[in-house]
Amino acid sequence: MLVLKMQGMNHPSMKVAVMGAGAVGCYFGGMLARAGHQVTLIGRPQHVAAIARDGLRMETTSFDEQVPLAASNEPSAVQGARLVLFCVKSLDTESAGAQIRPHLAPDALVLCLQNGVDNADRLRVVLPETAVAAAVVYVATEMAGPGHVRHHGRGDLVIEPSNSSEAVAQALIAAGVPTEISNNVRGALWAKLILNCAYNAVSAIAQLPYGRAVQGEGVKDVMRDVVAECLAVAQAEGVQVAGDVHAAVDKLAGSMPGQLSSTAQDLARGKRSEIDYLNGLIVRRGEALGVATPANRVLWALVKLLESKHV
Repeated sequence: MLVLKMQGMNHPSMKVAVMGAGAVGCYFGGMLARAGHQVTLIGRPQHVAAIARDGLRMETTSFDEQVPLAASNEPSAVQGARLVLFCVKSLDTESAGAQIRPHLAPDALVLCLQNGVDNADRLRVVLPETAVAAAVVYVATEMAGPGHVRHHGRGDLVIEPSNSSEAVAQALIAAGVPTEISNNVRGALWAKLILNCAYNAVSAIAQLPYGRAVQGEGVKDVMRDVVAECLAVAQAEGVQVAGDVHAAVDKLAGSMPGQLSSTAQDLARGKRSEIDYLNGLIVRRGEALGVATPANRVLWALVKLLESKHV
């Protein structure tokens, strides 16, 4: 694994677009804008209006600033961008990819900053002439209001190699985003998927942050069952899961005790979640591979049931 440490180096300004400027896109786009890059956030009208008026408020663990940058409702705003941070929900991957396709620069790198393990593969089908790279995102963020991103912890990326990955990684690191280039992004995506499978549904069903959710009676045992099923499916898939997943799961609640999962935030807002691409993916792959996944199935089914109340 190549770890690039380039802090302090000056990098030329790069044109960057963020497709799907929710909490993750606003955080990483904001960090690049703060470092002097030309960033355009493409997002929902209420966020775009607030950012156009006041800039993006970045309330992080180390600073609280209004960061000036551009914002648009239009997918065509990716035009001319050398780097596109692709941050839409997994269920919108194909449709959002089709929206930006006519406007992408020939030398653009589309970096998938999404939950789930198959978004980059799905996006390559939609964007066959564009460089697409997967990334694993480790950050705890939320939109605290229109044009206001709140950061709770971490903020690092692992990205797969491409022609421009090294230059992009250096720019990110110089902007204060620790970034690694790895040949086993698939294994790292699966490790992140397993963390999400263990925490997201539990946090969503209970509407509790990680620190409180894991204190529930029997919850840690359920999470252990979920992780064991995920690892069995990964093994059947031939995936070399990166790192010690059990240790990572045990540590996460302590490192982000106040964080509500993205699935919990979606349910609280009456929105569709990404559960089909988290526990639901484990259930589908388990069925295809002959691996039983009862704990994941229960969590997936309960989140789907809660979603149906709002649809």
